[in-house]
Amino acid sequence: MRYLSDIIEGLAFTELQGSADVEITAVVFDSRKVVPGSLFIAVRGTVVDGHDYIEQAVEHGAAAIICEELPAHVTGEVDFLMVADSAIALGIVAANFYEKPSSNLKLVGVTGTNGKTTIATLLYQLFRDLGYKCGLLSTVENQINGTIIPSTHTTPDPVALNSLLADMVDQGCDYCFMEVSSHAVAQHRIQGLTFAGGIFTNLTHDHLDYHKTFLAYRDAKKAFFDGLPKNAFALTNADDKNGSVMLQNTKAHKKSYALKSMADYKAKILESAFDGLLLNIDNEEVWFRMVGTFNAYNLLAVYATAMLLDQDKAKVLTSLSKLPGAEGRFDYIVAPNKVIGIVDYAHTPDAVQNVLSTIHGIRKGDEKVITVIGCGGDRDKTKRPVMAKVACEWSDNVILTSDNPRSEDPAQIIEDMKAGVDPAFKRHVLSITDRREAIKTACTLAKPGDVILLAGKGHEKYQEINGVRNHFDDMEELVALFKEMN
Repeated sequence: MRYLSDIIEGLAFTELQGSADVEITAVVFDSRKVVPGSLFIAVRGTVVDGHDYIEQAVEHGAAAIICEELPAHVTGEVDFLMVADSAIALGIVAANFYEKPSSNLKLVGVTGTNGKTTIATLLYQLFRDLGYKCGLLSTVENQINGTIIPSTHTTPDPVALNSLLADMVDQGCDYCFMEVSSHAVAQHRIQGLTFAGGIFTNLTHDHLDYHKTFLAYRDAKKAFFDGLPKNAFALTNADDKNGSVMLQNTKAHKKSYALKSMADYKAKILESAFDGLLLNIDNEEVWFRMVGTFNAYNLLAVYATAMLLDQDKAKVLTSLSKLPGAEGRFDYIVAPNKVIGIVDYAHTPDAVQNVLSTIHGIRKGDEKVITVIGCGGDRDKTKRPVMAKVACEWSDNVILTSDNPRSEDPAQIIEDMKAGVDPAFKRHVLSITDRREAIKTACTLAKPGDVILLAGKGHEKYQEINGVRNHFDDMEELVALFKEMN
């Protein structure tokens, strides 16, 4: 039994109308989910304002309302709490309602533009292999001790987030590793959580449709580190110029990792091939199953985190050397005629360049690189020409196609991308709206030894067109086509 007085602990409110002794059965911010006894938080979203649904929440049986301003007319017996920011209040009361689950395990957050999913997934796999019970909150999927829970957002809303963390605590988890998106920080989804540590990967062009400026995007990431407690660790990539920015105001223990700069944890690439990496990591030579410089950074970040969590060095390196990484991140297959296919989630200019530069660093001769790439609809339009430009600079042939067009015209998205194509490269660029046909064309163009990169969708098993998610899997398409290549 939970009372309002219990779940508003630590919440700054300006006014209380009614009694704080009312029993609360659920915490919700969607009026359609209100059941009798609910606490409804009226949050101002980017599309709708929860204040417009207060009356509906009361009609459905809400026992109490948290809001920033009182409605003009409300009938029925209900308590009101006035706060300055309902989104912040939601995080605090959600954590309290589920009895602050993040305080009952070690929660480690990973933020940055690229590498979040890989690092969080590797940490989850590593610590389970080391014998711990763990939880994972990621873009690909959420997991609790091997049980998969579908993921809809990089970072869930505060209610779903605390509910998942509570389930992890109930199942005896020692650790949880989670991605922390810039949206989640800006929208206060991680408010009320207690982190044992934070990891910064890198910062490049992304999500400017939401944050508007790169500075605002960077500051959203930085706010995560600003909020870490003094007994936590803050681990940053010293080779990224924004790494030091993340540490400026944090109270946490400051640590760094790097391949090039001076840092607390260092690694060096000794060999790089399509089937793995040989790294000197903390003065130990280890072969890893993952590929590319970007994964060297990811592996080093995971190793450093394990050391900061007091794990045994030899056991950590042995376990890491066996792990495959996250689905849809540089997944590669080879056709019978030796054409190499790579599926990668790269959907930012920097990520595309990382993957393509890795391919160039590994290929031995004059093999062609054919890149199939699109950009998502209803997302940051400014990166579209940049994505195409990068793909052209690092590929022999480029096929511009659809990613998830969502509500936009796929042909117009491709036109936006073509603005970044240098006139001298235009004869090497094809535009094929249908992604399946684009992949098929890439396979037709490829000769033995050539490399086909399918960029953008990675692990996704759907393509979203006009609000409908149709089954589509890049790797599935590639496997079927490769069977026909002799």
